[in-house]
Amino acid sequence: MFNKILFATTASPTCDNAAKVAFDLELKWDAQLCVFHVLGIPSRGYSPFVIDARTGELEQPDPDYIDWVKEEMKNTYDVLLTDCDNVSIEAAVGVPHREILRKARKDDIDLIIMGAHTRQEEVGAARYRSVAGSTMQKVAKSARCPVVIISRPCTTCWKLFSNIIFGTDFSKASDYAYMFAYKLAREVGAKLHLFHACDINSHDSGRIMGQTEIEEMIEKAKDEMQKRYISKMNGYDNYSLEVREGLPYVEILKFAREKTGDLIVMAHHTREIDPEKAVLGSTVEQVVLRSACPVASVNHPDKVAEP
Repeated sequence: MFNKILFATTASPTCDNAAKVAFDLELKWDAQLCVFHVLGIPSRGYSPFVIDARTGELEQPDPDYIDWVKEEMKNTYDVLLTDCDNVSIEAAVGVPHREILRKARKDDIDLIIMGAHTRQEEVGAARYRSVAGSTMQKVAKSARCPVVIISRPCTTCWKLFSNIIFGTDFSKASDYAYMFAYKLAREVGAKLHLFHACDINSHDSGRIMGQTEIEEMIEKAKDEMQKRYISKMNGYDNYSLEVREGLPYVEILKFAREKTGDLIVMAHHTREIDPEKAVLGSTVEQVVLRSACPVASVNHPDKVAEP
């Protein structure tokens, strides 16, 4: 299912959890894994210097410096590299999200793996503000392939997958997310849990919905899931369907914990708008920051649609 995987890393401890997932996938799928680091952001004008992404200091990215960065990356992941034969280590100069997206397009990458944050000192502050890393947001918005985001240690990952949670808001992008979740569940023999949360707080301000109205909304959502997803499963019966009411990101996190989810798959935004103009949807962002398992953000059909 995955022939080419791109692991976007800062080669810092914030990416350690994502690194383990990336190398596990290389072994699981016998894929080509590219460990990719954007080592600096160009300084102003035609200056020959860049701002090192890790230290914040000015550096001149000559061949020797780039080779040194690659060697540091090898040292960082030396234990993980021991068992992997099909891994390349590359570095580039530029704005991180642009270089990651450029690399993914150029190499026809099937899956991007990255952490939720890019700098050590951002982690606590970002969780407090409920804001995910900007590089991750921009990659998730524009990537033509699924993006798996890891913010916590992953104990099962793809080696022992048994429960995949698919959260939908019935947008077009959610259809693409479903394609990815369904194909992956069939491939690894996992159970696919279809989930939708009816947001009863997003309606008319000050109006309290009655229980009958809420139950009608839930039944309507179940019918939509039957028509939109289950009818396309071609006899696949290893699934469950659940609709609840409440704050969407809270409900999907609770559901994932109940089902011991190994992966949450969602569309990268929450409204039916042009994906190229969308920012990372607030629901996905909150799930990424709080999820105990990896979260896959899917935006386009390019790598998930049936051939």
